[in-house]
Amino acid sequence: MSEKNVRVRAPELKGRGWLNTQPLSLKEDLRGKIVLLDFWTFCCINCLHVLDELRPLEERFGDVLVTIGVHSPKFEHEKDPDALAQAVERYGVDHPVLDDPELGMWQQYAAKAWPTLTVVDPEGYVVANMAGEGHAEGLAKLIEDLIATHEAKGTLRRGNAAHAVQNSDLTLLRFPGKALALPDGHFLVSDSTHQSIVELDAANETLVRRFGTGKRGRKDGTEPEFSEPGGLCLLPPHAAEIAGYDVVVADTVNHLLRGLNLRTGEVSTVAGSGKQWRGTVDFDQHDSLVVDLSSPWDVAWYDDRVVIAMAGIHQLWWFDPIKRTAGMYAGTTVEALKDGPLHEVWMAQPSGLSASPDGRRLWIADSESSALRWIEDGAMHTAVGQGLFDFGHVDGPAGQALLQHPLGVLALADGSVLVADTYNGAVRRLADGRVSTVLDGLSEPSDLVLTAGGDIVVVESGAHRLVRLGAGTLAAAGIDVSGVRHRTERPPTMLAPGEVALDLIFEPAPGQKLDEQFGPSTRLEVSASPPELLLEGAGVTTDLRRRLVLSPDVASGVLQVVAQAATCDIDAEFPACHLTRQDWGVPIRVVADGATRLPLILRGMDDA
Repeated sequence: MSEKNVRVRAPELKGRGWLNTQPLSLKEDLRGKIVLLDFWTFCCINCLHVLDELRPLEERFGDVLVTIGVHSPKFEHEKDPDALAQAVERYGVDHPVLDDPELGMWQQYAAKAWPTLTVVDPEGYVVANMAGEGHAEGLAKLIEDLIATHEAKGTLRRGNAAHAVQNSDLTLLRFPGKALALPDGHFLVSDSTHQSIVELDAANETLVRRFGTGKRGRKDGTEPEFSEPGGLCLLPPHAAEIAGYDVVVADTVNHLLRGLNLRTGEVSTVAGSGKQWRGTVDFDQHDSLVVDLSSPWDVAWYDDRVVIAMAGIHQLWWFDPIKRTAGMYAGTTVEALKDGPLHEVWMAQPSGLSASPDGRRLWIADSESSALRWIEDGAMHTAVGQGLFDFGHVDGPAGQALLQHPLGVLALADGSVLVADTYNGAVRRLADGRVSTVLDGLSEPSDLVLTAGGDIVVVESGAHRLVRLGAGTLAAAGIDVSGVRHRTERPPTMLAPGEVALDLIFEPAPGQKLDEQFGPSTRLEVSASPPELLLEGAGVTTDLRRRLVLSPDVASGVLQVVAQAATCDIDAEFPACHLTRQDWGVPIRVVADGATRLPLILRGMDDA
């Protein structure tokens, strides 16, 4: 039997526990069903994208398809079962979820990236694996083929699976994301899981107004709809008068920016086509309503425009509400930590923004690298943070301090900076080159607000509320806590020192072929952290096969691989063009008996 025809039995599902269901067995409960395993972690923006991509498939094939989220955590906080349960509610996950805190299933199914999707047929065999997002169209075609095959064989079992009912009406706010202080002393809050924007009174407790029907959608007008709204930016009066609205809302899951007129309550779409960005990097100016965005998470006024934390593609963008234009501001879309000129930097899911009161600096909570960074004079710098896989709760000199997936930041007039250190449940402070803990014991703080009276208000997302820091809290902020250092123990790939062949295998989506009409159809970019790991093979080429040379003197590190392929439809009168892009951060360990070949699969997607 050839290797191509070997059938691999799917390993049985085991973990610490299950959410949204009783324990399920592939051999018994799921036999006869098409099973889609989604290996995810709730910090990962690409994983959140996939949750939304899968919803239409789950509805369309509900009588034959069972989606199971296998939660394989990156951060220490994500191993907490209570935090996972909150995330399942926060993101509206109603399919079964297997808690896999030690990555046992991750290893058995040979996952190498978040997210990874694995399809198991009704007889219990693995029939497909794919990394990254954008696979909905290919999955639909695969599921249709499996239905036809197994219905003919008599091995398909139909019948809708019961889904969990999410109750998000237990509190006034439900997983609020961001907030801002209004000139009249009130607060505006993105009530993310209630799909709305809320105005609270000056005591930050009583509801004044709610903008949004509570239904997930993208409708404009005086009865608007949102989809997990996030960051809020109050425009300067001159800009608001010309633009016709007061507040810019990062409507995250809709991939839009919305404008909110506080006087009339009207909401309008001001930037974004509604399609998720999957293009090529350029720093040109675009019509704001035509350009595609990708999970805008926060917004702030800086450099005479709105800057957007574009978490979905690891960049910052800008939006001009007066000229109604938008474009890229910083970052190459590579997910990593690198400083320098804005067009060359690497970021990792930027999620919080705050301009310094003097307007000179823009501070950034770069969540996936657990970093605090800033922009000044056209360059980006890192104040706290060491990379994608180093995190913890360590106070002290900024170069040695550690955060854990921060989502919010607030620059103060005295030059210090507060950080909503989300997965540590803490408010941290950077001042005079040192990091200290202001307050801990919070439940996933996600933003910080300074009132006109000088109070600090924390958006405590996991507790569904806003809380004020007590008087004198900042004055006592020099108290250190016992440092806890973590490093993600994602199973590394063992590679030999010296020559290693990187093979990027591209599989076009059904009905597509590589498209050379505008130049080379493929692009491969390789780098390493630390850079000394890679003696040869770094850089950009159009060939998907690369000769790497690994240093025998560097025991471990991360290979950053970014690949893209351009395709077009086959035999179509008006063929559509498609761009598939995927990046991998592959942890490796250099050992004498390691492999000399690193294969990665890039599966084509239909993004028409």
